[in-house]
Amino acid sequence: MKVILASQSPRRKELLKLIVPNFEILVSNEEEKLNSELSIEEQVIEIAYTKAKNVYNRTEGDRIVIGSDTIVTKDGKIYGKAKNREHAKEMIKELINGNKMHHIITGLCVLIEENGELKEYKTADIVNVYLKDITDEEIDRWLDTGNAMDKAAAYGIQNEFCVHVDKIEGNYTSALGLPTHKVYDIIKEYIHKIN
Repeated sequence: MKVILASQSPRRKELLKLIVPNFEILVSNEEEKLNSELSIEEQVIEIAYTKAKNVYNRTEGDRIVIGSDTIVTKDGKIYGKAKNREHAKEMIKELINGNKMHHIITGLCVLIEENGELKEYKTADIVNVYLKDITDEEIDRWLDTGNAMDKAAAYGIQNEFCVHVDKIEGNYTSALGLPTHKVYDIIKEYIHKIN
């Protein structure tokens, strides 16, 4: 049985390697669209499902397709990737303004086909992140690293920005973009069958 990761994220790739040493990467070519009629949690699960289903539909045979998506949110507002440096700075300032806690919500969809039978698993995991006070100079130093622009809310918990994180509540791998504990629980009965 083969495993396919429906993501080109280097972080998700590294995390999946912790569970399954051999897998393919096939990126979804489906446009990601948020549906404001759904809750934020439902939206992120739906995007993960869309990614996984797109790749599932382009492959065949016994396989496990894993799709994931991550949203950063505070007070009901969704923080996507920064459009430019000023936008990145603005987002970080909003995250530290007032209540310094925000949520990272990672949606997960695993589609498993075995002997022509499809099983679908859809879930999400929420991590609460508490930031410290960050000066303008510190924000500029972070933005100068060049690591802010490809990440939701313009920061990554796993790189230089980690010094500004006071604490997290929840699973660290979910904050990185793939809840390994949930992936493992879903696929553990298949691990001995994985090529």
